[in-house]
Formats: sequence, structure tokens, C-alpha cells
Amino acid sequence: MIRLSSLTLRRGTKVLLDRVELVLHRGQRVGIVGPNGAGKSSFFSLLRGELHPDGGDLDYPANLVVASVRQETPALTCSALDYVLDGDAELRHIQRQLENADHDGTTYAEWLGQLEAVDGYSADARASKLLSGLGFSVADMARPVASFSGGWRMRLNLAQALMCRSDLLLLDEPTNHLDLDAVLWMENWLASYPGTLLLISHDRDFLDATVNAIAHLANGQITVYTGNYADFENQKAEKLAQQQQAYDKQQREVAHLQKYIDRFRAQATKARQAQSRIKALERMERIAAAHVDSPFDFSFREPVSSPTQLLRIEHGAAGYGGNRLLDGVELGIEAGARIGLLGRNGAGKSTLVKLLAGDLPLVAGERVEGKGLEIGYFAQHQLEHLRLDESPLWHLQKLSPNVREQELLNFLGGFDFRGEMARSPVAPFSGGEKARLALAMIVWQRPNLLLLDEPTNHLDLEMRHALTLALQDYVGAMVVVSHDRHLLRATTDRFWLVEDGKVNLFDGDLDDYKRYRDQTAAVAPSASSAPVAAVVAAAPAVAGDRKEQKRQEAEARQKLAGLRKPLEKELAKVEARLSALTEQKSILTAELADEAIYADSAKERLKQAIRKQADIDLELAEVEARWLELQDQLEALSDVVE
Repeated sequence: MIRLSSLTLRRGTKVLLDRVELVLHRGQRVGIVGPNGAGKSSFFSLLRGELHPDGGDLDYPANLVVASVRQETPALTCSALDYVLDGDAELRHIQRQLENADHDGTTYAEWLGQLEAVDGYSADARASKLLSGLGFSVADMARPVASFSGGWRMRLNLAQALMCRSDLLLLDEPTNHLDLDAVLWMENWLASYPGTLLLISHDRDFLDATVNAIAHLANGQITVYTGNYADFENQKAEKLAQQQQAYDKQQREVAHLQKYIDRFRAQATKARQAQSRIKALERMERIAAAHVDSPFDFSFREPVSSPTQLLRIEHGAAGYGGNRLLDGVELGIEAGARIGLLGRNGAGKSTLVKLLAGDLPLVAGERVEGKGLEIGYFAQHQLEHLRLDESPLWHLQKLSPNVREQELLNFLGGFDFRGEMARSPVAPFSGGEKARLALAMIVWQRPNLLLLDEPTNHLDLEMRHALTLALQDYVGAMVVVSHDRHLLRATTDRFWLVEDGKVNLFDGDLDDYKRYRDQTAAVAPSASSAPVAAVVAAAPAVAGDRKEQKRQEAEARQKLAGLRKPLEKELAKVEARLSALTEQKSILTAELADEAIYADSAKERLKQAIRKQADIDLELAEVEARWLELQDQLEALSDVVE
């Protein structure tokens, strides 16, 4: 249990938490939300022991193990896998002790017992699984940490935090550097996390899938709501409605008292009654008017022109350094199209967007622009092109030098660049503020084709909501890459799947895509035809001739049934190996139970037996993992065939 008792926390002169009372129970999964600057990250710093209360108490168990994501990653020479393993400090301590040649046989055996107690023999497999889920290939796992870019190092930091066998896991915007596939994987991982989870996130779908309570930080207080983010919105709306009703009622009472006071305070016969009402008015605890004010108010202006065919690519191929990432691309974007891009990390989604934007030349084929095409392109790297020594106003004036300054200031106000902030240098702005400025510059230019590559990274919930509303009203065409499923659902009406170097229409919605990914993850290791079959199973049936539909379904079932044979053959081999390893482990366990092996004269024999046991345990963990994978694949195939 973690308890905050009348806790006050200040940063400078600002009171972030004011005599807060809060209890967090083991196993609770709490989403932390609130406006920027409310103190969410400072609350995490408090729990990590980096900040101390200015008043009140913070109580938690002395042996509480806290895991959180590091914000910086040094340019280390160790491998990605070793870096993730470092997240389990106790495991690393045990491993160092086992490398100590001075230990006698008994001490060595005790450390081996501790290694088994912390599941140390499967540590490499667990770390590899974390890295794989976050988008790292097997080759990536052996690469030095220093060779990865900033975004990928943040993924390494996330994997390291997840590797820690923690009691309390603190995650601050963990999806910022993830793609949709990695977000879906992380939701599944967090579902089985046994400790207490505190999660700061601006991704409402992610919150809905992972938490069972919401802690709302605002005005120095923490208010806990049961349920997920959708439940929180409903409860908060109801609470605000009740507050407004109470406020209106009190205002009527205040007006009535004031009217009596104004009328009778000058009359001697009524002065005493008037004075009693004045005192009642002074004693009254005022209720604040309820309000939900967003600081953002903007919309896309109608494009100057809107050609029917905006852009098309014929026989297109693209890649880097002679390596083709996309090939045989045939696509067209017409006016009003609302397209979301799906695909694994590294499949080529961002490459396709760069191709559409004209930032990346084709290595083959043709890119044809419609007459009057005006592209608005948002990508994370564009934040680096902002002039840090100049203001938001200066950036808009560079785009439109002849427009009145007040008109530009009014426009910037809709993105919450008001007063001095509109005229201040960009350098000290947060990532979210810079992203807002980049979006403001795109909106100002009135594009008829929007290309948005992860536009919600660093944006808070209010700005995401404002962007979603603006995109819903936008009359031009758009292509969106985003891990924010709420944004995709609300603003797009079809999806393109980027996979295996191809770009094809995905016949389904985001729920279908999740099922597709689950099924291909189960079947893909054994057969390349699995993705095709999984699409048939996962996507909704296309309306058409019933006989043709039945024929296609029968073909799909036949293909899936044909995949069972190699899986069952491999399963038989795995079960045989599992049986042999189990028998070998039993023999070694009996040998290590014999007291004679711990005599000084048998020290070398003991070390050999222990090393052999470690090898067997490691292989056993790998074989058991493969056995489970094969069982899952066969179950997935059975579900599809049914």
C-alpha cells in the first residue's frame, strides 16, 4: 500500500499538490491525467524519491521495488540485450556472484538457488521477448546501444523498465515512441503485469485497455475515479453537471439575500435582519462555477483548390542505399480521401508518406501530381527545422508576410500561443508546444492533401481532441500514420496495409487489424502463406455473390488446414526433446542432492554439474516457450477453421 497523508508538494512558488489524501493498493492500475503543468511528472518524481514532500507524509513499504523509464540513454557499447537485462538489478548481482571463482561449492550452490528463484535461467529469453515485442529484430538485439537513434533508445529504456521485477511500475507517456503494433503488444504485456501500475498517457484507447482507475490531477488535488478513461469522462461530466446545478442554486440564494440586504439595511426596523443576512452571506462557502474550457480553438480553412485526382503512383519502388523497401506500388489519392496506414514497424509506412510528400524520390515508377496539389506534411523531424531563436509569430510571418499581424496573432491564439508566448523564442518550448506550432503552420497554408506521420506525439488530451475535431471537419484528403487509435477511428474511413514491400487495401477496421496481427503472429513463423489466410479470416466478408463467398471461405479453410501438418510435425519433435531434457534434469538434480559432490575434492565435478544444469535449464526454457508457441498457433488455426 502507498499512502499520501495531507501531502503538499511545491515546485518553486507553485503548489502542485495541496494537502492531498490518497491510497494506492497493490495490483491497482491507475491512469494519471490532468492538464499540462498540473504536476503529473512531479508526482512520479516524488514516488521515485527524487522529490520530497513540503508537508504531510508519503508512506510505502521499505522493500518496495520501483521501476520507471529512464529519460536519457548513454552511448554505451554493450548490446541491446545486455542493456535490457541490466533492468533486473537482483539478477545482475547474482550473476556477478556466480562469476566469483573464490566461492566454495556450498556458497556457489546457494547462489545458483537464488538464480533459479529469480527465474534467471530464462532471463535472456524474457529480455528477447520484450525487445521483439517493441519492434527489435534478432540482429538488433546484438547491436551496441550507441548505434541506435534517440527514439529507439527510448524503446530500450522502456524494455529495461519492463524487465525489472517491480512492485510499482511508473510509465510516463510510454507510447510516444511506439508504433501501433508495439502499442498493441504492450497492452497485452501490461495485462499480465502483477504489480501496481501508474500510467501517465494522452492515449485514451491505451488507457481504456490498461487501467481500472483514473487519478485526475488538477488545482492541487488528486481525485480518483473508478473505471477506465471512458468511465472517467462520464463520471466527471456528471460531477460537473451536479456542481453547476449547485452553483446555480447558490447564486439564486445569494441574489435573494443580497436583494433583501440592499432593500432593508437602511431601515431601522429591518437593520437587524439585514445584518444577519450579511453575516450569512459572508459565512457561505462559495461553489465555483463548473467549466470545461479547452485552450484550443482552430479549424482547417477550406483549400484554395481541390482537384479530383490529387496524387497517384504507378509501378512505384522506393528504398534506401539500393535496398528496396517498397516495390510495385500502385495507388491513387482522390479528393476527400481519408486513409489510415497500417503495418509493422519498419514495414515502410513513413517511407510511403515521404514518397507521397515528394521528400523521397522513386527508384522506379512514376509519381503524378494533380493540378493545384497543395500538400501539408507533418513529420517528427520537421520540429528540428523550426527556428529556435524566433517566435511563433515570426514563423507565420515568413509564410504570409503581407497578412496583418493581428490576424496572425488571432490564429495563433487558437493553438494556445497567446500574449507574450506568441512573440517568444521557440527554444524553451516543450515538444508538445513545438508540435502545435508545426501543425499551426500546416493549417495556415490551406493544404488540400494532409500527410500526417504520428501527429499526436507529445500532444496532450485537450490538443488531441481539438485536432481530431478539426480533422473531422477538414474537407481535403488525408493520409495518417498514428498509434492513436481514437484519432484513426474518428478521422479515417479506410486503411492501407503496408507489408512485405506492398501497399494494399486492408478490408477491415482496427479491431480486425488487431485480430489479424494476433493470428499472423501465431502462424507466420511456420508458413509464409499465413498472412493471406489470416486476412481472409480477420477481415469482414465483402458483399457479393453468396456462392463465390462460400467458395472463398472454403479455400481459406483448406489453406489453413494445410498449415497444421508442419506445425504438428514440429510439435512432436519439440515434445520428444522436452521429454529428454526433463529426464536429464532429473538425473542432475539427484546428483546435486548427493552430499558427496559438495566435498572440496569434488569441486570440479560440482562446477561441471552446475554448468550442465544451467545449460539444460536454459534450453528447457527455450523448448517450453517454443512448445507454447506451437500450441497457440494450432489453437489459432483451429479457431479460424471453425
